[in-house]
Amino acid sequence: MAFLKKPLSYLEEFHISREMGFILDDPLEELPGHYQAWVTLAKQLPFLVQNGQFREEVKKLPELSIDQLQGYKEKCLAHLALGVITMGYVWQDQEKIMQVLPRQIAVPFCAISEQLGLPPIMVYADCVLANWKKKDPLGPMTYDNMDTLFAFPGGDCSKGFFLVSLLVEKAAASAIRFIPDIFEAIKSENSDSLEQSLHSVASSIEEAIEVFKLVHDHVNPSDFYNILRIYLSGWKNNHMLPNGLVYEGVSETPKKFSGGSAAQSSIVQCFDALLGIQHRTAGDEASAKFLQEMRDYMPSSHKDFLETISLSSPSVREFIISSQDTRLREAYNKCITVLGNLRSYHLQVVTKYIIIPSKKQNDSNEEESSARGTGGTNLMIFLKSVRDTTMAALLREN
Repeated sequence: MAFLKKPLSYLEEFHISREMGFILDDPLEELPGHYQAWVTLAKQLPFLVQNGQFREEVKKLPELSIDQLQGYKEKCLAHLALGVITMGYVWQDQEKIMQVLPRQIAVPFCAISEQLGLPPIMVYADCVLANWKKKDPLGPMTYDNMDTLFAFPGGDCSKGFFLVSLLVEKAAASAIRFIPDIFEAIKSENSDSLEQSLHSVASSIEEAIEVFKLVHDHVNPSDFYNILRIYLSGWKNNHMLPNGLVYEGVSETPKKFSGGSAAQSSIVQCFDALLGIQHRTAGDEASAKFLQEMRDYMPSSHKDFLETISLSSPSVREFIISSQDTRLREAYNKCITVLGNLRSYHLQVVTKYIIIPSKKQNDSNEEESSARGTGGTNLMIFLKSVRDTTMAALLREN
């Protein structure tokens, strides 16, 4: 655990900060030179889709090499812009869904994805963690002082959905700063420090739940379900693109990738890793498998961070069990309880924004797809499973 000697430099190496967590700090808004054409087109997506012109504009783009993109933030913006363009191109007309992504998008998108360790589809790290700016650069990071870099059809629905998700991340991110302290406390067997840090983690998760409630103020269920949701969908376990998507100029064989999902949030999986929560039950290996797969939809540095926490020895859970310290067990159980509460609240939100609207649809195909999230899972089964296995991690009295 050499990283604990310099926790700040360690976090920065993984593109993580004590203040922002996994959020991309101060994202770029423009790309240099001819790459700006990607940003310009992505910004025009809502208007061009509404007028049925987006696909034609995509075909007018030149095929660009990514060789002149420099630095992590330029590459993140390029991946975000190309991801937005890809979603707009595929889903612009749901009566005629595109099965082939033109090479002028497919080739650079796959190349930049490989460099970032991401799949060539818009992921949570794109549309949430890197898709924001402050209206007043010197002002606070609040909803009223923020906007997204890119939007989708549906008015302010995508802005509300992406920014509330971002602010939930920001609230939960305050726990990140305590992770090095937690492992240092375990190393030095400092129970007081460990207890204090665990209480701080629990408070961060509680704050995240409160911020999550903003979704009801800024996201209309009908607009989300009927307009925005399709643009977050992928081409894996999706009956509308059963064979996947061909990336022209890259592979003639269709590729299957999941759409954006909250399971791609590094912060939530970080809490699982930190607390030693095992999402494997005798009756549901699928949920654990899906969560593991979703790590491949995170920036590779974030995935490495989660794996480092998971492999730390002794683990937080093991140390507390072996210590038989009542105060530590209570602090640990508080973390488990509030994380379970966060997942329970997520279930409530999904019911309001997906399950209830889906029941108003009469089309059988729509009913089939509505049971699945944009990541391709059976929503309620998956969410209840991870909530239940979270609560099952509570430490009982000896």
